[in-house]
Amino acid sequence: MNVACGQYKVCTKFDKGFPLSLYRIRTVSELTGVSSATLRAWERRYGVPAPSRTPSAYRLYSDEDVALIVKMRDLVKSGMAPAESARLLLSEPASAPLAAPTPGGVVADIDPFMAASDRIVEATRRFDPDALEEEVSKTLTLGTAVAIFERTIGPALREIGDLWHAGSITVAQEHLASNVLGGTLIHLLRLAQPADATRRIALACFADEDHVLGLYGVGLRFASWGFRTLMLGARTPPPAIARVVDSLQPDIVGLSVTIPPPAPRARELVDAYADACRGAAWLIGGDGAEPMRGWIEDRGGICVGRDLAGARQTIERVVAAQKRRRPQRASGKD
Repeated sequence: MNVACGQYKVCTKFDKGFPLSLYRIRTVSELTGVSSATLRAWERRYGVPAPSRTPSAYRLYSDEDVALIVKMRDLVKSGMAPAESARLLLSEPASAPLAAPTPGGVVADIDPFMAASDRIVEATRRFDPDALEEEVSKTLTLGTAVAIFERTIGPALREIGDLWHAGSITVAQEHLASNVLGGTLIHLLRLAQPADATRRIALACFADEDHVLGLYGVGLRFASWGFRTLMLGARTPPPAIARVVDSLQPDIVGLSVTIPPPAPRARELVDAYADACRGAAWLIGGDGAEPMRGWIEDRGGICVGRDLAGARQTIERVVAAQKRRRPQRASGKD
């Protein structure tokens, strides 16, 4: 049963006869002093806490969730990295009090990629360009280019974006991080290009899309699959795609969209890009792709959303079929 509540408790549920207070994220942020962006990041990255959801997908935090957030906040303030703090909290029995961290104490199996991402975000928070450059440089020793993007730089970019949207950092801090991380991604993609590649992908953002950094992560993933990347960048209109397809004949065209355009504009662009690809294989990915899935698939495209790795078999099958058709198209023109 739900009842109307006061300023802080948004609702009360009854569990075995005892009231259980639930709070919305803004209230929890006010109660704990932890920003909403940080609460979402802790949940997404560490599972601390794991609030329930309303049918409309709003987060609802219990008193136990709030207590856990307070412990996490205090551990982080004491100097422990968020990843270490979360691991310590989740390893404690629910009924056991949390032991205070020992000076210099670390958890043995901390993920180095996640820890590096935390340090990048923290350097951005402090608006410390020298520390940011140093932390980003250190990430280059962690592993493959794909792993560096997907486990360190990509998560850092998402959290920095969340912090900016929440007003926790300024646009200057966000731009600094984007420029430093973007320069690193350009460098990584250049190094990752396979020298003996026989396949090529042209990558571009939707005509109204400015968010280009995620596209470099896509390029890194395709490079690991043996594709050479032709990076076209932000706000690429359909006529530009048509010129690339005619002149360079990529094996596949990849388009990125973060925020879906209004429905009429989205349908218009999907049709225009399908025509521009002139029968070549093409896909659309990014957070904004899912609402357009029906239109994309109706026009013969591949909708990958954010699960590019999961779509690999489909992509490989379509690209292979496209290669088999190419000699027939060429001979038909003679």
